[in-house]
Amino acid sequence: MILITISGLSIGANSFMSKAFLTPALLVLLATLTSCMDENNADDPTADEVNLYSSRHYDTDQALYDNFTEATGIKVNLIEAGADELIARIQSEGVSSPADLLITVDAGRLWRAEQEGIFQPVKSALLTDRLPDNMRHPEGLWIGLSKRARVIVYNRAAGMPEPLATYADLANPAHQGKVCIRSSSNIYNISLMASIVARNGEQAAEEWAAGVVANFARTPQSNDTGQIRAVASGECGIAIANTYYLARLAASEDPQDQAVASAVGVVFPDQGGNGTHVNISGAGLVKTAPNAENAIRFLEYLASDEAQLLFANGNYEYPAVPGLAATSTVVALGDFDEDSLNTSELGVNQAAALMVFDRAGWK
Repeated sequence: MILITISGLSIGANSFMSKAFLTPALLVLLATLTSCMDENNADDPTADEVNLYSSRHYDTDQALYDNFTEATGIKVNLIEAGADELIARIQSEGVSSPADLLITVDAGRLWRAEQEGIFQPVKSALLTDRLPDNMRHPEGLWIGLSKRARVIVYNRAAGMPEPLATYADLANPAHQGKVCIRSSSNIYNISLMASIVARNGEQAAEEWAAGVVANFARTPQSNDTGQIRAVASGECGIAIANTYYLARLAASEDPQDQAVASAVGVVFPDQGGNGTHVNISGAGLVKTAPNAENAIRFLEYLASDEAQLLFANGNYEYPAVPGLAATSTVVALGDFDEDSLNTSELGVNQAAALMVFDRAGWK
C-alpha cells in the first residue's frame, strides 16, 4: 500500500474512497507514485532473465538457450567476446555489471577469472550429484560442462613411430626432428604442462619439456588444426591437438579437410598410467550477478542429459556428466581413460608451468 503524508496527515492510497480526497493534485501524485512502482518492478533483479558472458563462439549453443527459455520462461541474454576481454569487462563494470555467468573454455581461463575475484560459490545439490569431483572447483567457484582430450597424432602412411604411448614418449630421442606443437603461450599447452607439474613436480616437467624442445621439427607455430595438417602433409611426424579439432575436420563438408582427418592416426596417451589429459568448457557464477537464482537454474539445466548432449556434440566434445556418450564424429576417435586430476589444479600450477616452459627454451 502507498502511504502519503500531507501536512502531518498520513493517508493510505487504499483509503481514497471519498471523492473529497480525490483532488486533481492528489490524482497526479498517485499516478506518479504508481508509475514509479511499476518502473521499480521492471528493474527487479529477480526478473525472468539471465545474462551470459561467453567466449564459446558456437552457433549450436543457441539451441541450449532457446530450450532453456522454452522450459522455464527465463530469457537468455548473450554477450560474446574473448575470455580475457570478458573478464576485463566484468571488472570494469564493477558492482553494476549485468553479468550473471561467465562461460569459457579451458580451466586455465576459469582460474584467471577466479584469481581476479570475479566468481562466487555455487551451492547446488543437483550439480554436486551430476558432476564428478574433477569437474567441480573444490570451493564451488566454477564447474566443467564439457570435456576435450589432448591427444597425439601421427601420419598413418608413415606408420606410428615407436615409442608413442605416453606424453613422456614425446621427449624420447627417437623422435628427434619430428614433433610439432603450439607455442608455450597457448592455454591448452599451459594446462597440459600444469597437469604434468601437478603429477610429477617441476623438475621432472622441465626435463620432459627440454626433451620435447630437442625433438621439435619446427619452431612452435599455428593452432591445433595447423599441427594436424602439418602431420597429414608429412612436414611433421607427430603433434599434439585437442580431439574436437580432429572431429571437426572429419565432419567437414570440405573433401580436403576430410582427407586431412583420414591421413592421421590418434593416440590417447597414458592409458596405462594417469590417463589422457582432459580440459573443459566451464562456467562460474559472477559475484555481483543480479539474477543469481536464474543463473544457478541455467547451470543446473546445462547438467541435464539433454543439455549435456547439445553442449558437447555441438562442438565435438565429450559430456562432463558420467554415463553420457557423445554422438558426434569424435566418437570415431575411440574410447579412453581420462586423467582424474581435478581441473582446478590446471590453474593452480599455471605459473609454474610457464616458468618450466621458459627454462626449457620452449618458445
